[in-house]
Amino acid sequence: MRIGVLAMQGAFREHIQSLEALGVQGVEIRHANQLEGIAGLIIPGGESTTIGKLMVEFNLLEPVRHLAEGGFPVFGTCAGMVLLARDIIGSDQPRLGLMNARVQRNAFGRQVDSFEVDLEIPVLGEEPFHAVFIRAPYIEEIEPPAEALATFKDKIVMVRQGNLLATAFHPELTKDLRVHSYFLKMIG
Repeated sequence: MRIGVLAMQGAFREHIQSLEALGVQGVEIRHANQLEGIAGLIIPGGESTTIGKLMVEFNLLEPVRHLAEGGFPVFGTCAGMVLLARDIIGSDQPRLGLMNARVQRNAFGRQVDSFEVDLEIPVLGEEPFHAVFIRAPYIEEIEPPAEALATFKDKIVMVRQGNLLATAFHPELTKDLRVHSYFLKMIG
């Protein structure tokens, strides 16, 4: 199985390392023609406005949106969560706009307010997941078929909608591979 990782900005190498630790080939994606032959796509953290603009410039936004609307699995972390959301509070930046979610960018504060916390994520099992939040967004509101998979202080920080998965935190920055494994199970 080959999983694409959008390689415009952010921790794409760490996502590839996580995939490879699970025995799956991670492929750097920078152009639309590279989407062919992959089974799913991860959109890493970084700066969502910049990633959105680069996706437009490199003709990736519409091809990814079209694939995802057809059931192609897409997983967004941090900025990737912002790009997947239909509504971004206070922003008209380029986005995929696929998930029935209203997201607040940099919602937990600035870079200096970054933190780590153990989260209860029932779909991953009983053991808490050690989550790393860096200038993280959160989802203020969702509508079906989107469903919250994890919350922190009453804020939605992990959500799934069919073939779409999003986290406000960075699972690629930990040794715990359960979130990536969950995404691979979504792919089948």
